[in-house]
Amino acid sequence: MDHAKELRGKLGKAAYLEDWITKITSLTASDSTFNVTFDWDEEIGIPGAFIIKNYHHSEFYLKTLTLEDVPGHGQIHFVCNSWVYPAEYYKKDRVFFTNQTYLPSETPAPLCCYRKEELGNLGGDGTGKLEEWDSVYDYACYNDLGNDRPILGGSTKYPYPRRGRTGRPPAEKDPRYESRLPLLKSTNIYVPRDEKFSHLKMSDVIAYGLRSVFQFLLPEFEAQFDKTPSEFDKLDDILELYEGGIKLPNSDLLESIRREIPSETLRELLRSDGQGTCKFPTPQVIKEDKSAWRTDEEFAREMLAGVNPIVIRCLKIYATRTLLFLKNDCTLKPLAIELSLPLSESDRFRVVSKVCTPAQHGIEGTIWLLAKAYVAVNDSGYHQLICHWLNTHATIEPFVIATNRQLSVLHPIYKLLHPHFRDTMNINVLARQALINAGGLLEMTVFPQKYAMEMSAVAYKDWVFPEQALPADLIKRGMAVKDSNSPHGLRLLIEDYPYAIDRLEISSAIKTWVEHYCCFYYKPDDMVQNDSELQSWWKELQEKGHRDKKDEPWWPEMQSRKELIDSCTIIIWVASTLHTAVNFGQYPYGGYLPNRLAMSCRLIPEPNSPDYDELNNREEIFLKTITAQLQSIIGISLIEILSMHSADEVFLGQRDTPHWTANSKPLEAFKEFGEKLEEIEERIKRMNKDKKLKNRVGPVKMPYTLLYPTSEVGLTGKGIPNSISI
Repeated sequence: MDHAKELRGKLGKAAYLEDWITKITSLTASDSTFNVTFDWDEEIGIPGAFIIKNYHHSEFYLKTLTLEDVPGHGQIHFVCNSWVYPAEYYKKDRVFFTNQTYLPSETPAPLCCYRKEELGNLGGDGTGKLEEWDSVYDYACYNDLGNDRPILGGSTKYPYPRRGRTGRPPAEKDPRYESRLPLLKSTNIYVPRDEKFSHLKMSDVIAYGLRSVFQFLLPEFEAQFDKTPSEFDKLDDILELYEGGIKLPNSDLLESIRREIPSETLRELLRSDGQGTCKFPTPQVIKEDKSAWRTDEEFAREMLAGVNPIVIRCLKIYATRTLLFLKNDCTLKPLAIELSLPLSESDRFRVVSKVCTPAQHGIEGTIWLLAKAYVAVNDSGYHQLICHWLNTHATIEPFVIATNRQLSVLHPIYKLLHPHFRDTMNINVLARQALINAGGLLEMTVFPQKYAMEMSAVAYKDWVFPEQALPADLIKRGMAVKDSNSPHGLRLLIEDYPYAIDRLEISSAIKTWVEHYCCFYYKPDDMVQNDSELQSWWKELQEKGHRDKKDEPWWPEMQSRKELIDSCTIIIWVASTLHTAVNFGQYPYGGYLPNRLAMSCRLIPEPNSPDYDELNNREEIFLKTITAQLQSIIGISLIEILSMHSADEVFLGQRDTPHWTANSKPLEAFKEFGEKLEEIEERIKRMNKDKKLKNRVGPVKMPYTLLYPTSEVGLTGKGIPNSISI
């Protein structure tokens, strides 16, 4: 007897899709349902998996298989959600498991070898160029940003989280680097096929991207005829981007694009009838009041309820860049701004500081306005590179890879975390190709320019996984203290801190959900300790995914249920709510350039300098100082794309299939989680209407909605997607 073969379980007879040839399917992306008739054999027992072979000439996306009328069991669901390529591309058969959940030690014996083989296939052998039909998850350093940028990861100087490996050949100029594809072939860069955008998501991204080409290339042509092509002439010119739009020239380029794009799509791209102008949507920050963004009150409020409310901290250091006073009504009043420059090019460790204080009129008023602009420039760069890219996109990618390599789809923690990784590898690949690469859009639009990614690598040295949890983060920044008598065990230093209040509620809901889920599968702590896949997963995260941090003492040991719950809560938290808080407000707050500058063109003129008298003309010198015209249009176009919800977005508390697990108690707990999020959303709405909470709306009359759990499609300034999907 062949015991190895016996342990693979009994296979039923092959069955085939019925009416495959006669059924007419749409040429565009759509769902089709087919019947399959299986011969039932009681000796087979309960079906736990099925093997599928594609003898068609092209791939198809398999969503689900449902067995009807299984004797003694009724329906059995297999949630697949995977691309199946022609059988000739595979060395091993494609296997899909039932939606039952098993710890490794509890897996039925006939499924054990299939479970192990699948993980081996997903891990690959670490060699060769990966093709689109490969489902291989592996690691690489950031050596794909361009030959003239440092390699990130693998050194003490530039530590970095790992990215997904593509296996592309080395660059001709320097074999330490990976070769790059032309920009227009961005969609051809390898990520595991199931990690790629859906057709709907891809069409949204491409549509928004094409529209942005119109918006940032065509104004450059017009600027050639402008008297000051590198800068805006007056603030009304900026408002014209939203109110009047930009006249499109009748160029050969435009005509060629018109021939390529259907008329309805073109109208959407140009936001017009396709005849003449394109304009940006009005950012929320200037919808109700076009000048309130200038006030000191709004400047300070956005540190608590803006697009980057996660860096403000209690003053305990000797000096600071921006000093704010907490008033009795919980609003903040700016007291002083310190601007510092290196003493000289050769002596960067000593600085010359200039302190600016609030003023409304005359030269002092202009200097104060410019000082606030420089704060915005610094904050914008730090926000994009550290708070946004590094602390969400980059640090989560190793978790995506390790989870797919080490946790079977049958594993409860895989089922818990998988929705929170959707589209992340794909959006990160596109970012490395066009945004954060050498000469990419990010370098063009934020102040560190070619040092941008280098700066994020330096910041990664201070990244601590347990501190990514909200309570730990607030305590570290001195914005809260532990208090067992307060909600969530914390007392906020600023009672009206919209971002912190909303996040604490959502963080608590996430932790409760994770706790209920994990406690269902893991009873005593030794179940965590004895879970072979879980232990391999956690070990690999440290030793491969975040290898440059592997020796840090703060990593949880993953020896208790509490450590598992806390770690999963942080992962879900970062992938959903943290990313939402720093991403989807970019256009509502920063779409109006003067409110959130990303780059400056000159320093503030010093007394007795030739330009000092220009400070009497506030608008003119402000426009000479802020980001140049073309860079501004590029920046606005970029953050518009990043702030969009696609039509297939799945929000926190939702799943893309109701049959994601067969266990009833986790399903009940997940339903309670969704209901709790609905309650939180209603509470946020009520707080936004409370006039005593002045930081929730502010002078610009813009309520803080970024952490509403749900949203409509498009540019809404609200909604928490499950994952880092844009």
